[in-house]
Amino acid sequence: MDEANVIAHGAQAATSRSTTGASIEAGSPDRPWLDAYPRRVPAEIDPARLGTLVDLFETSVTAFADRPAMLCFGSTLTYATLGRQARDLAAWLRAEGLSKGDRVAIMLPNVPAYAVAIFGVLLAGGTVVNTNPLYTPRELTQQIADSGARILLVLENFGATVAATLSDLALDRVVLVGPGDGLGLKGRVVNLASRHVRKAVPPFRLPEGLAVPFATVLRRARGLPRAAASVGSEDLAFLQYTGGTTGIAKAAMLSHRNIMANVEQSQLWFDSKDPSVPRCCVTALPLYHIFALTACFFQFMRSGGSCLLIPNPRDCDGMVKTLSQTRFTHLMGVNTLFNVLINHPKIGTVDFSKLDFVVGGGTAVQRAVAERWKALTGNTIIEGYGLSETSPVVCVNPRGMRDFSGTIGFPLPSTEVSIRDAAGRAVPPGQPGEICVRGPQVMRGYWNRPEETARALTADGFFRTGDVAVMLPDGQFKIVDRMKDMILVSGFNVYPNEVEEVLAAHPNVLECAVVGAPSEETGEMVVAHVVLKDPTVALEALRAYARTQLTGYKVPRRVVLHDTLPKTNVGKVLRRVLRDGTPEA
Repeated sequence: MDEANVIAHGAQAATSRSTTGASIEAGSPDRPWLDAYPRRVPAEIDPARLGTLVDLFETSVTAFADRPAMLCFGSTLTYATLGRQARDLAAWLRAEGLSKGDRVAIMLPNVPAYAVAIFGVLLAGGTVVNTNPLYTPRELTQQIADSGARILLVLENFGATVAATLSDLALDRVVLVGPGDGLGLKGRVVNLASRHVRKAVPPFRLPEGLAVPFATVLRRARGLPRAAASVGSEDLAFLQYTGGTTGIAKAAMLSHRNIMANVEQSQLWFDSKDPSVPRCCVTALPLYHIFALTACFFQFMRSGGSCLLIPNPRDCDGMVKTLSQTRFTHLMGVNTLFNVLINHPKIGTVDFSKLDFVVGGGTAVQRAVAERWKALTGNTIIEGYGLSETSPVVCVNPRGMRDFSGTIGFPLPSTEVSIRDAAGRAVPPGQPGEICVRGPQVMRGYWNRPEETARALTADGFFRTGDVAVMLPDGQFKIVDRMKDMILVSGFNVYPNEVEEVLAAHPNVLECAVVGAPSEETGEMVVAHVVLKDPTVALEALRAYARTQLTGYKVPRRVVLHDTLPKTNVGKVLRRVLRDGTPEA
């Protein structure tokens, strides 16, 4: 009987196996999903036995030395080379005075040096601050200042952004990374080509002694001591920035234990721990996003798989060409990515016959897209649910399902999901309420924000997600709404307050409000409702202004003019009224 039928008929045993040796009763009213677990999946894991991300690194670079770890630009970074370069970077960081727990920001797209950077920082005992390379100077300044990062690794293409922030930051070092760094001779060719293309970009200058090329860092490190930092499971591995209902950026504190637990949970669920089976995961989602970081990077590194890096997924032609030239077995994506691929005129050149499974997350996968994807590839998209604060995976549909379900599936092992009302009381199956999560993958809290942490966690230790769902009779969950005003654009969070703050600074804006609207391309799009002081000003001028202050996906796709905005009696703008009156794209 395949797993889809196991799900349909329920588990045959009276109990589910536990990796800790304990026995968890199936059919529990608190965890009815255990009845639906595939037989091979335990109800519990033991995070204490998993070690750290440094342990994962040391085991993998030794056991899989000759295997490809990263595939990019038609070249390969092996586990052995990854191991050597990461240790070199760690030695240099320690020589620069990096102490345990110090933060290092990584501002890179999906290039081979990202893998080196992550492991190098972790080996040195540091904490990684994942940073979007498309951030504007304002956004970068806020994140670096909040995290207290001392060192920044940035793709040289975005050096001008860093140069524009230096007067506001206290960085000790800026490491300039070329897109091909780490790939030897082929990488140098890639770097030369990239610099030739960038001739049209305004030049930038960083102070002498502050900036150092990545290749120089690795070269200088070769004679340095290799003393490793002592890293424990509860040490912080990442400050993963997200947002809140206020729109103020805040960082989820993710420990080594959090990430390792989620990797273990996911690998058990998908039965993907066997290192004897070569795996290659299409990694088009950016590694600074928690979904790709855990599901593509660490999950595949642990089992000796490889990541097929797509540095620029906006280059659809280039991405399809790369896919057509590579045999891959897994793909993690968001609705936008699936939609782009199925509509590309040359998608017929891509061989999907080796696909083992495909996972969709970040934002809801549209049923129409999922059905077209299956018609094209023969593969059902397995949808899941998670957040930065949960490392990220909370729930996921079972591997082997025949048809797209439209649900977010079942909680992973050792994960408790409780649907609660506004008073914090559990509601019965079928009744909507807030998703609350408890498990080893849930963050330690928000960086330097104890009040935000207290608001996010219940008295009994559940994380309040702010998302509304119902639990179905078999223990699956289905998202029905969001409590927050957050807008999801291609899986990325956009917080209205931040966009409103930028628009309100325009000299011709009297008042404004930002809401989300449906979009076939990106799931949702940003819509700005504004009242202008001078209604003759071109609306495109507002969008152009926003582009100077905001990352592209945060810029309003549409601007709607009003004489006045709807408000409550106390003067609060009613976003709900604006959102409900916004037509579909």
